[in-house]
Amino acid sequence: MTHELIHIVDAYKKAKASGIKTVMATVVELEGSSYRRPGVRMLLLENGGTYGAVSGGCVEKEVFRQAADVFQTGTPKMMTYDGRYRLGCEGILYILIEPFSPEENLLRDFEKQISARKPFELHTYYNTKTGSRAGMKTLFLLNGKKEDKTDALHPEADLKVFRQTYKPRMRIVLFGGEHDAVVLSSLAASMGWEVLVVVAADEAQAADKFPAADFFLPVIPETADVSMVDEQTAVMLMTHSYVKDLKYLLRLSSTRPSYLGILGPANRRERLLNELLERIPEVSGEFFDKIYGPAGIDLGAEGPQEIGVSILAEILAVFRSVQPVSLKEKSTAIHSR
Repeated sequence: MTHELIHIVDAYKKAKASGIKTVMATVVELEGSSYRRPGVRMLLLENGGTYGAVSGGCVEKEVFRQAADVFQTGTPKMMTYDGRYRLGCEGILYILIEPFSPEENLLRDFEKQISARKPFELHTYYNTKTGSRAGMKTLFLLNGKKEDKTDALHPEADLKVFRQTYKPRMRIVLFGGEHDAVVLSSLAASMGWEVLVVVAADEAQAADKFPAADFFLPVIPETADVSMVDEQTAVMLMTHSYVKDLKYLLRLSSTRPSYLGILGPANRRERLLNELLERIPEVSGEFFDKIYGPAGIDLGAEGPQEIGVSILAEILAVFRSVQPVSLKEKSTAIHSR
């Protein structure tokens, strides 16, 4: 959800620059089932614009209608949306609608927190009784400290608090500049991931080939800076060159990504890993545990787009610590975790 909140904050900045009022809607509780879980947020602009969603698109029009008096009075409001008779999810959503106008110092601290790739929290104070009510509000907890407005809040005793932890935005680093890397970067960006593309400096590749990438880094493989790889990072080796893959793998051997995928058949992977051990015998077993090759889940995928989907599905499964299974085979709720 971190990328969604980043999108909301960016949209707020643009709206503020244009003098447009904004409010934020947050799902704070849920009875039954719904398309999204509590904690999902969206930004609404007084001119009718919206960013993000609190459901699959069926709830948003009602949220905007209910937000009219929040724009007018500036008083937060609790609304409910009963989907048991209108949706297939059969749940009741409790949605807090509140004015959203973070101060400049908070925006600066938020940007620093995102850049530093550190987790943070949002605390939302609310009451499930429908209607307008002062005191309900979402506060940012950055670097272990709440924003300055905390002291002025003085939440009433009957207000509940929804605490939400945001992890660093998911990041994928693609080593390679061929067509399949272009497709994978686009797919990953559409999921809200931060995308870094690394290509060898001697390749005739340009940044405009990767419009979806956040960063494009032409480097000499032997000296590639791999400091961007952390525990919230997935890595894909997909240069289509055994020599270059090996050079990048040697550089990556000191990192601890959550996932390291290798494109190509199993015997190619074994050659790479054997040569890695010959050159750096002290590589930890933990590093090898993170290697997935051939990368991807067996979906019968053909072509760059389908292969990209299978790779991203495997990365998600690894990040979320789940074993992929058809949902119809689950005996528990979809979001039972």
